[in-house]
Amino acid sequence: MVTVRGFTFSSRPNMKLSFFFLLQFTVFVLSCFAFSLANAGNVTYDHRSLIINGQHKLLISAAIHYPRSVPAMWPGLVQTAKEGGVDVIETYVFWNGHELSPGNYYFGGRYDLVKFVKIVREAGLYLILRIGPFVAAEWNFGGVPVWLHYVPGTVFRTDNEPFKHYMEKFTTFIVNLMKQEKLFASQGGPIILAQVENEYGYYESAYGEGGKRYAMWAASMAVSQNIGVPWIMCQQFDAPDTVIDTCNSFYCDQFKPLSPNKPKIWTENWPGWFKTFGSRDPHRPPEDVAFSVARFFQKGGSVQNYYMYHGGTNFGRTSGGPFITTSYDYDAPIDEYGLPRFPKWGHLKELHGAIKLCEHALLNGEPTHMSLGPSQEADVYTDSSGACAAFISNIDEKNDKTVEFQNASYHLPAWSVSILPDCKNVVFNTAKVRAQTTVVEMVAEDLQPSVASPDKGVKALKWEIFVEKVGVWGEADFIKNGFVDHINTTKDDTDYLWYTTSIFVSENEAFLKKGSQPVLFIESKGHALHAFVNQKLEASASGNGTNPPFKFKKPVSLKAGKNEIALLSMTVGLQNAGSFYEWVGAGLTSVKIEGFNNGTVDLSSNAWTYKIGLQGEHLGLYKSDGMDNINWLSTPEPPKEQPLTWYKAIVDAPPGDEPIGLDMIHMGKGLAWLNGEEIGRYWPWKSSVHDKCVKECDYRGKFMPDKCFTGCGEPTQRWYHIPRSWFKPSGNILAIFEEKGGDPTKISFSRRKTSGVCAVVAEDYPSFELEPEHENGDVSTKNNAAIFLNCPKNTRISTVKFASFGTPTGTCGSYSKGECHDPKSISVVEKMCLNKSECAIELIEENFSKGLCPDATKKLAVEAVCS
Repeated sequence: MVTVRGFTFSSRPNMKLSFFFLLQFTVFVLSCFAFSLANAGNVTYDHRSLIINGQHKLLISAAIHYPRSVPAMWPGLVQTAKEGGVDVIETYVFWNGHELSPGNYYFGGRYDLVKFVKIVREAGLYLILRIGPFVAAEWNFGGVPVWLHYVPGTVFRTDNEPFKHYMEKFTTFIVNLMKQEKLFASQGGPIILAQVENEYGYYESAYGEGGKRYAMWAASMAVSQNIGVPWIMCQQFDAPDTVIDTCNSFYCDQFKPLSPNKPKIWTENWPGWFKTFGSRDPHRPPEDVAFSVARFFQKGGSVQNYYMYHGGTNFGRTSGGPFITTSYDYDAPIDEYGLPRFPKWGHLKELHGAIKLCEHALLNGEPTHMSLGPSQEADVYTDSSGACAAFISNIDEKNDKTVEFQNASYHLPAWSVSILPDCKNVVFNTAKVRAQTTVVEMVAEDLQPSVASPDKGVKALKWEIFVEKVGVWGEADFIKNGFVDHINTTKDDTDYLWYTTSIFVSENEAFLKKGSQPVLFIESKGHALHAFVNQKLEASASGNGTNPPFKFKKPVSLKAGKNEIALLSMTVGLQNAGSFYEWVGAGLTSVKIEGFNNGTVDLSSNAWTYKIGLQGEHLGLYKSDGMDNINWLSTPEPPKEQPLTWYKAIVDAPPGDEPIGLDMIHMGKGLAWLNGEEIGRYWPWKSSVHDKCVKECDYRGKFMPDKCFTGCGEPTQRWYHIPRSWFKPSGNILAIFEEKGGDPTKISFSRRKTSGVCAVVAEDYPSFELEPEHENGDVSTKNNAAIFLNCPKNTRISTVKFASFGTPTGTCGSYSKGECHDPKSISVVEKMCLNKSECAIELIEENFSKGLCPDATKKLAVEAVCS
């Protein structure tokens, strides 16, 4: 008999449970009983942890933001998180997606918060609801509605009556909505924690005494809602005793709550980072993420949340920043498209299983700290029943170490934590990644004309176009001398604002006779613009993610007589955080033309004619019910490199069931829709080839966002996620607005496909067993390391591309044999894995020549094709 967390199971004679399967089994057991646990009742806390229905809880949480995916994806995302060993789902509440104007609420589609919470409940998981309602989150305007900025007298996030009125009103609305649906734990629902405000401690001092009063008011207002579960405030360095203060960072092991009576909670552990258009692609190694989590629990942590566990997509114009990409993938354990990211997801799943094996000792034992060296230490938890768990860490950033602990030797890689759930056997080390790596490709699919189109049977795709007028279309909105602020004018109803004026050029200007060109010089607060002279696009310019203001000079062609200057100013997501961030503006500040006989002509104080938005937006050309508002021009050959052009095509859904990305590498910049649903801003802006990137990231040492960049010289974002649920079988309307000019004939769908799997494991990383007599959870070693391969649903291992037991080198996709190699490697792996969806290969004598190169630590590396 085998006992795990109080449940006893039988096994066949002489059969033992390997640690890998023990971890999976532990997660399975937890999930089987999670439904009754997640329907919590009483939630309190002490210095050690949350206490749910009288039981101390050690919790792993995963951030999944409901508007950054779609309802059809929610059950799968939650289930994948659960399978990864997660207990809790965390989400912000997105105020500006819900309150579209004062008192005008929306909870449909991607914003169906109640449906999302109920899906979490049905999965048997808890939920942390971060109401805010300010969220930052790289989300447009930090989640606060833009209309609130224009309520007279409003200043955000300080002791300001208009702001507090609307903030309390929305918070109360959300709380009452959750109460009506009985979703708080005190009502038997899944919500065990709620958050008010967000990271305000960073900015409180900028608001003086008003900031302090506001923080205390926010906490008091939240507690007065009587939700029956605790409230938290993250990064609130003076949080009152009525709420729990929590930590956000890459590392929170050293964090201590303000009160010794409160548990140690980590609301945001960043397993990656966000991207901005024109920048490189940031990554955080799974070894370092696991290290940070293990250290947190080693040092008494009790609730840890990954921000993000699934980042998702900033559909439409929801990204903030400015310049945050449409993709919010975040290098998270579940990728933007909803697929587990290996090896990160798998490595963290094993970590979670190892931590759960320690849960009883961690929550009921008294800790003992032991120094084992200058950068090596152990924290040991024991209780009166004899249960014991230990974490041994080596925070040396370069050197592996061997330490003595309780009369035994333990090898610790640099920057790693070993977990010993019985204080004797290492079941997991954060630096040793045993989980498989997947080979993920974007498989191109040409746009296929829909069978529902009038030209059924014609192979060529039929395109229809509409060209925007340069400058003012229809009636001008207003004329004003000088410049207006872009955001104050559009109020973010659109990205676009036209500034137009004219200049008269005398026939006597020297540049006309010499054939030279005057120079247009523009300064702007951001974010981007296109400059047209006499209807021709002369230049495009923009700031970047860290510095929206920009300047540029560009020679332009002017003619004798009247010349029209039309400047299309664009925002690329509004500011999402910072002190007084709502006052940050955008738009033109200076326009001059250099090279006239009398010097520079300053047009800044000219009479400028303004037009808000695009005609195509006004007509709703991207909506199904707006398509007939104009006469589209049909053409088998759509124009290329033509600015300000709307494109429409009716297409079939791509085959299969894999996630879909829209490949926009050959387009310039603009917006895209499918069947009226907002795909988002596209902009395949390439990072500089001169930027610094890494081929392989060294996980050792503290992580920062600039540590592990890839993608130098490549587009920050090439593919744009289109959820499968947005497609109809046929008759799908793809609408594109292109600002600069591109080649629409090269637009394609791409299926995100897992085409292969890789794994590598060394013989000194053994599996572990639970002996039947060890009912206290002790584990014992059996030095049989193993590789586990698992292909996606409906695929099998069709080919073994590489297999070597010995001293192979390289990484997935580029393995090569070392000097030591067992020639039986390929045949052994093929025998065990071919035509199977999953397989395990143990490093045992029956499979491989263990006497091979006895002085080397041997390992097995495998790469296989899934089809």
